[in-house]
Amino acid sequence: MAKIIAMGSALVDVITLLEDDDTLNRLSLPKGSMQLVDANTSAQIESQIRDLNQNLTCGGSAANTIRALAKLGIKTGYLGKTGIDRFGDFFEKNMHECGVVPHIIKSETSTGVALALVSKDSERTFATYLGAASELSADDILPTTFTDFDILHIEGYLVFNHELIEKAIQTAKENGLKISLDMASYNIVKENLEFLRYLTEKYVDILFANEEEAKAFTGKEPEEALEIISHICDIAVVKIGSEGSFVKKGNYIHQEKALKINPVDSTGAGDYYAAGFLYGLVNNWDLSKCAKAGTILAGNVMEFIGPALTEERWRIVKENIGKL
Repeated sequence: MAKIIAMGSALVDVITLLEDDDTLNRLSLPKGSMQLVDANTSAQIESQIRDLNQNLTCGGSAANTIRALAKLGIKTGYLGKTGIDRFGDFFEKNMHECGVVPHIIKSETSTGVALALVSKDSERTFATYLGAASELSADDILPTTFTDFDILHIEGYLVFNHELIEKAIQTAKENGLKISLDMASYNIVKENLEFLRYLTEKYVDILFANEEEAKAFTGKEPEEALEIISHICDIAVVKIGSEGSFVKKGNYIHQEKALKINPVDSTGAGDYYAAGFLYGLVNNWDLSKCAKAGTILAGNVMEFIGPALTEERWRIVKENIGKL
């Protein structure tokens, strides 16, 4: 079976349930966005939410995806950078426990922290201090980094570092890997539009975007955006929230309906969708089954706080995917 390696911002998520969206307004955080903050701002925000219901988990978009793939039995690896601190130890230990082989580069800078603020409607807003994660550089990409892997999955949050992401993709391509890219956040797409278009047209095989990201990328609504994206990469996936998702390859198009669930927290839903979809691809499933697997994972993780499922829920998820 194919092996998948992910590269991303190695972060520890502090997931906080908000009592109302007034908190976001007070903190000047646009609902649904991912804002990069410095260490001082992160500490100030944390001080204002520390009395709310919180949960600590290993995070970062690509990390969520690769851990879910490992839980499904795929051979996986992860490339990222953390600090030499308790959060860095927590991150690496969690990867091992999930079955991911971590390729963690250490830094004197503290480990990155993502403050994930979850609204009552399950929408999440991130205030992210990248810390050591931001120091992952092109120099960390070696010719042997992607040896023995078949797919490189990259989170869009890394596109701020143009040199890093292009070096990684070029090296992966030289080793025969396919490239999977998750756009990650609409504001990041807007701020890096020209570079993202260049990457997609030249390198990307599989592109994941939600409707806001797809609109920021193309200026179009989901179905038109899907059409445009499908002409510049092999497989285009546009997720449309409670309406499900669209998938297109060549002349083939499929719409998959979302699961009927009781959503609690949307953190990691897109990441888990990508995991299910990629799981299907490496098993040589048709795209409709890939979308169904993605939908099963995304729907289930939304019923939990944070991007993690209980062992019992994983058993149910695997059973349902096995029936596809």
